[in-house]
Amino acid sequence: MKEYKYSINGKEFAVTVGERNAEGVTPVTVNGEAYDVALIPEPVVEKKVVVHAPAPKPQTGEKDDLQDALRSPLPGTIVDIPAQVGDEVKEGDTLVVLEAMKMNNNLTAERNGKVKAILVSEGDAVKENTPLVTFE
Repeated sequence: MKEYKYSINGKEFAVTVGERNAEGVTPVTVNGEAYDVALIPEPVVEKKVVVHAPAPKPQTGEKDDLQDALRSPLPGTIVDIPAQVGDEVKEGDTLVVLEAMKMNNNLTAERNGKVKAILVSEGDAVKENTPLVTFE
């Protein structure tokens, strides 16, 4: 048990602080009045990150849609998707903007075609080689 004397705005206080018990409560006496003091813990903030894995291959005899999909060249976060499903795109058109290593990277169409599916959303974290956009 520890004893202290404080002066706050000219008024004196005699404070006695006891040992914290198993429940985390510490007995404190101020000028003869007893208090049970418990520390309020800081809230724990969880950060959730969504990482898309490559989509499974189709089970039918059809051509693999992901075979010539636009893929992420490196890990990063999707910050913009200017393309939409059904858009006719030309080689060099920006389809997805990927932030990686503090830089925005425009990922462009490698050939003319029509956007069949967009496999990611803005804010998604992706790994290298993750399929992003498929074509018809």
